[in-house]
Amino acid sequence: MMIFGTELIRSLAFWVCLSLTACAGLGVEPWQRDQFARDDMALDSEKLDLTLDDHIYFSKEGTSGGRALAGGGCGCN
Repeated sequence: MMIFGTELIRSLAFWVCLSLTACAGLGVEPWQRDQFARDDMALDSEKLDLTLDDHIYFSKEGTSGGRALAGGGCGCN
């Protein structure tokens, strides 16, 4: 029975170490940052999409503008 306990502890230790190192490679490397700085990667790169979004927000919430501020026309905030 002791052998089973030792193997279980080793297996558990292995999986804990594996799970701790699984996220070690997340993030943007310095040589990849130029891809995110392109104009077409910006959130507001398409002016037509922004206009349509403004129309939807105005139609559904009765507000216009205020894209960067919290709150809306419903009075929830």
